Amino acid sequence: MKRFSALIGAALIAVLGCPAFAQETERGPVTNLPLPRFVSMKAAEGNVRRGPSLTHRIDWVFKRRDLPLEITAEHGHWRRVRDRDGQGGWIHYSLLSGTRTVIVEDELIDLHSKPDPDSMTIAQLEMGVVARIDECALDWCRLMAGGYRGWARKTALWGVEPGEILE
Repeated sequence: MKRFSALIGAALIAVLGCPAFAQETERGPVTNLPLPRFVSMKAAEGNVRRGPSLTHRIDWVFKRRDLPLEITAEHGHWRRVRDRDGQGGWIHYSLLSGTRTVIVEDELIDLHSKPDPDSMTIAQLEMGVVARIDECALDWCRLMAGGYRGWARKTALWGVEPGEILE
């Protein structure tokens, strides 16, 4: 089956010029969910350890509820995560949520009424603001932050893949 998938992927690259179709998604051995994938901090504080158990040393403490994190590995009840700066380690799964959030990476971004740069600006978000994702189209995400809801370009956000579509 893998060989067949690889052949189909190679054919799609040749025809469409799109390598994303060729790669099989790696699945987590515990959850069978895609790796890597984005989640957020459920807790206001979470210890990030050097390895997947309570006996491992704490390297970091994430102190921000809703902070977007990327899961890169799974082991039992533990998930290896990283933040937008690449910092991370192992965290207990109970401290994580499937709620999708993003963090603003540009100095200042506009939230638009529609996924169109010429549409009305509803609000502006500064670098470091964490916003919940309502939905994402190909190049835009509809975000909720500070009581405002609007569309922002994906290129200014960390916590969502460039071609990812969320409904």
